Amino acid sequence: MASLSRRDLLRTGAASGLGIIVAGSVDAIAAPAAAAQVTRGTGYGPLVDDPAGLLALPKGFRYKVIAQSGVTKLETGQFTPSDPDGMACFRRGRDFVLINNHEIGGSEPHRTPALPGLTYDPGAGGGTTTIVVDHEGDRKSEYVSLAGTHNNCAGGQTPWGTWLTCEETEQRAGGVFQKDHGYVFEVDPFDRDANLEPVPLKFLGRYSHEAVAVDPKTSEIYLTEDASGPNGLYFRWVPPKGFRGGKGALRALALSAGGDTAGRLQAMSAFKGSRHIGDLSEATTPGTRYKVRWVDVPDRDARTVSVRKQFEAGQVTHSRKLEGAYWGDGGAYFVASYARISDGSVNEHDGQVWYYDPRSETIELKTIYGVNPDPEADTNYDGPDNITVSPHGGLILAEDGEGLSHLVGVTKDGQSYPMARNDLNDSEFTGPVFSQDGRILFACIQSPGHVFAITGPWGRS
Repeated sequence: MASLSRRDLLRTGAASGLGIIVAGSVDAIAAPAAAAQVTRGTGYGPLVDDPAGLLALPKGFRYKVIAQSGVTKLETGQFTPSDPDGMACFRRGRDFVLINNHEIGGSEPHRTPALPGLTYDPGAGGGTTTIVVDHEGDRKSEYVSLAGTHNNCAGGQTPWGTWLTCEETEQRAGGVFQKDHGYVFEVDPFDRDANLEPVPLKFLGRYSHEAVAVDPKTSEIYLTEDASGPNGLYFRWVPPKGFRGGKGALRALALSAGGDTAGRLQAMSAFKGSRHIGDLSEATTPGTRYKVRWVDVPDRDARTVSVRKQFEAGQVTHSRKLEGAYWGDGGAYFVASYARISDGSVNEHDGQVWYYDPRSETIELKTIYGVNPDPEADTNYDGPDNITVSPHGGLILAEDGEGLSHLVGVTKDGQSYPMARNDLNDSEFTGPVFSQDGRILFACIQSPGHVFAITGPWGRS
């Protein structure tokens, strides 16, 4: 996301791209088909410019700002922290409870307050806040649920109703930092006491974590890594025998004897027949399917060598900018935001959506964006990042590319449409997630830091 954003890098070779989405359906995005970036009659209609200059939406849709960095206040009186990112939604009675990451690396104006009992490392300014809204999406309260973590990017919701927040960093202790970083932490949306004395889930590895997806049947956890030099990896954590997922179970495992290396952390290795796939950018056609094998990580805490550098050539499969992840349709969706020849990729693209099927142990390319030739065009999209499965069908992607920023919908038959546009600036969208009843889409603009509740005629599409 922001720390390694495509906005901060040169778009090498952009002129050679097609500038279109090539997609399959999303259900799990099945039959491959090609589609232009916007198809007439798809989605909810054209976006309407926002008179307030903030968020353009289709006709009939509305938004409320439920949190704003440096403007709204926490229960303790401090401002809402900077850089809202990954987010999850939980239901409590008629209210909705959001857990919102703050991807704070150190220079942001509003750090997550380092409150007693909730702070892992007082030298780090990231963390999570919990936002409570009522049934109509009106803000009721906001409070710190985790502090003292670093670059909290995305994460993922667990089947037992908690949030896994990910540190996108390999920062070691030293200087202002009193502890190592690059871990995953579990946050409870309801039980504040469960969040006291934060515990890093070291068995999930120490690397530039981006997002996670959890298998509700096996409690296996699938994780993306946003890193380069070499490009990042896709991971699976297999629980130890007898482990049963539930509230407090991951924390208890981390604190148990041998907890730092509990279960097996494995990196993905993909194959087309007997041919090893070195980088996911090799796939250029929706419907491309690879068989997957899993290779154990030698030193998951990366004490001397970064995890992704611990493998021999040809042993694992890399990918540039592995970002969002979401469990749906019986498997794990995950996103690669873009790829360039200059960063070691085989082919160039402006976004891939993959689906891992745990039953067949295969990954399938569901959607691919060609390199965007005109990022300022309102009908062009690039750089998908956070991802959520929509209860109304298809996917919602948060765009973190060049030029205009959108929330992009992808229908079940693979057509794309604009769901929202940032009319304020070119900052990325983050954290899309629906309320449990499907009436509200929550999402963020990372900078200067807005969290929205979007409502409208969802059944009209």
